Amino acid sequence: QVQLVESGGGLVQPGGSLRLSCTASGTIFGIFHMGWYRQAPGKQRELVADITIGGSTNYADSVKGRFTISRDGAKNTMYLQMNSLKPEDTAVYYCNVRGNYEYWGQGAQVTVSS
Repeated sequence: QVQLVESGGGLVQPGGSLRLSCTASGTIFGIFHMGWYRQAPGKQRELVADITIGGSTNYADSVKGRFTISRDGAKNTMYLQMNSLKPEDTAVYYCNVRGNYEYWGQGAQVTVSS
């Protein structure tokens, strides 16, 4: 059973940066979509950014120009670089990969606070 393992969350001051990583424990076949989602307390899970197997990216309006999604196939890893963080970015962030099956990471807490 392939697992997605996330790392890189934490506490950061407004204006700061964090990089989330999501590494697959094995090979995922038939990948056609990879993305990062987040869920803030009392809110629904929302798409933050996604990337196709061809490398096309898409971002939520709230993070455009601040967040960057990328992947390293050789390392089976996807990243989310988050710059200029705001308190409203506080949430649990989940990575997601869709192929022959759908996989979710365990979640990484990101807290933006002074």
